[in-house]
Amino acid sequence: MKLKKGDEVRIVKGKDKGKTGKIEKIFPKDNMVLIPNVNLYKRHLKARSQKQPSEIVTLTKPLSVSNARLICPKCHLPTRIGFDLRGGQKERICKKCKQVI
Repeated sequence: MKLKKGDEVRIVKGKDKGKTGKIEKIFPKDNMVLIPNVNLYKRHLKARSQKQPSEIVTLTKPLSVSNARLICPKCHLPTRIGFDLRGGQKERICKKCKQVI
């Protein structure tokens, strides 16, 4: 997966198009990422006892990797990620400005 935890991303599709945030968690098997305050849903919880009331909670659901674009720290534009062998190591590069991320 080309995205990593802590990367700044912009949402390019869906109901949250245009929002930005940092990746909190990655689910590589499902190709999903979790970004706080993006892709929020409400869930109604039933009261389980007299002491615990019913409530409506807001959940952040994972978002597909294809809907998020990395914001390059150098050129500050949403970009795709490429790989390059520099100095015998594989490094991520920005496809727009060709700088190492």
